[in-house]
Amino acid sequence: MVSQSAEYSLRAVLCLASEPRGNALTTQQIAERSNIPAGYLAKLLQVLGRARIVASQRGLNGGFSLAIAPEKLTLLDIVRAVECSRRITTCPAGNPQHDIQLCPLHRRLDAAAATVEELLKSTTIAQVMAESNAMAALNTCTQIAQCPPEKAQRGTTPSRVAEVPAGFLD
Repeated sequence: MVSQSAEYSLRAVLCLASEPRGNALTTQQIAERSNIPAGYLAKLLQVLGRARIVASQRGLNGGFSLAIAPEKLTLLDIVRAVECSRRITTCPAGNPQHDIQLCPLHRRLDAAAATVEELLKSTTIAQVMAESNAMAALNTCTQIAQCPPEKAQRGTTPSRVAEVPAGFLD
């Protein structure tokens, strides 16, 4: 339901959001960290720049940074910058009778697109980053729990995993 361009754009923005405010990354750095082809990424960054989602700066320490705070930037903002809406308002098959009222198939396809659009609209980059950070912490905890006792550090054996320091998963 989301194009390759939209997914790459989302990954690039998440990469930029993980940097401290004011830090700029080059196209090559973003491409390597996000596993996006650099040439394709360069074009997407231009589109995101025209949409005022990213800012670019030239010269020493130049590159790209977020132009909008992650708390105010929704996934839908990014997707809409690189692709048209997937909502169906007229019959894709060209049936004029379906332009008045969509047929059952196209009504359901439009409803699916509306559901995806609403989820993207209600999710900010900050929320995705927070969830990613929580998952990374949880994965670290799980890896410690699965570590063989002879390789586990004191206090990290499977029987003592509950003793994770307070705030570790926050």
